[in-house]
Amino acid sequence: MAERRDDTGVRSRLHGRRAAIGGLFVAAFALGGCRYDVFDAQGPVGSADALITLDALAIMLAIVIPTMIATVAFAWWFRSSNGKARYRPEWNYSGRLELLVWAIPVLVIMFLGGVIWVGSHELDPAKPLPSSAKTPPLNVQVVSMDWKWLFIYPDQGVASVNRLVIPVGTPVHFTLTSSSVMNAFFVPQLGSMIYTMNHMADQLWLQADHPGIYLGESSHFSGDGFSDMHFNVDAVTPAAFAGWIQTVHGAGPALDAAAYRTLLAQSSNDRPVTYGSTAANLFNDIVSQELPTGPGPAGTPAAQSTAGSKVRPR
Repeated sequence: MAERRDDTGVRSRLHGRRAAIGGLFVAAFALGGCRYDVFDAQGPVGSADALITLDALAIMLAIVIPTMIATVAFAWWFRSSNGKARYRPEWNYSGRLELLVWAIPVLVIMFLGGVIWVGSHELDPAKPLPSSAKTPPLNVQVVSMDWKWLFIYPDQGVASVNRLVIPVGTPVHFTLTSSSVMNAFFVPQLGSMIYTMNHMADQLWLQADHPGIYLGESSHFSGDGFSDMHFNVDAVTPAAFAGWIQTVHGAGPALDAAAYRTLLAQSSNDRPVTYGSTAANLFNDIVSQELPTGPGPAGTPAAQSTAGSKVRPR
């Protein structure tokens, strides 16, 4: 009976090890499909964000790696078979050791604080990116909805849903709001994330330096359709962008107050559509709530969450 119990224990341990190894393989396989867009920057803001992340990682590893090495070294040196290791049960204080123990984390915090301080000023979302007379900034007004994105090009008089087209090498000035609950606008390869809030207008500057199709998404849970609330950012040459604007002008319905009210209906996985013209001051009417707000995930008007608030452009 004892042998059977021992065999059972061995088998259970083997099964446990196999399950653990299998779990590691599954985790490694799943992580292999992860996207690392944050470190594949395609613009100046994205590159600066990636650099800050890597700098912070290097500063933290400067304390993590020595700590891991010291743990192994101390365990090896003070092993029971090492006669050279001194056993000092009465020892309890060392000024030099205390200085070392406290100086390292203080320096790490100072370095991290400096990186964050400099980065937060250089990468202020509302700080304009450098532009020239040949490449003036492009203005895009963004409205997060349930559960889609509306992009209005006020200077060109067109709009699109779930597709953002921008010219390469041109600073893009985004003005963002929400027609419903709070959301978050994020294009990982281009840079900073910023929240969109009902009855408010925030500012963000981004730029794409290379042609391509980049993932844009919502990074803040906003209800049932949140997981499908993404869009493509098409970074094209200035000539191709001008051609797209001309094409959109010649086709598609008008985005007026009635069309906007239709867009407010909750939906997800909407295919990209374009509007050949837009009503004047449409975005301002959305921010000031001259136009109705979206129902919100629970079917409650989003305006209730901001009742009595004022429009606060940033």
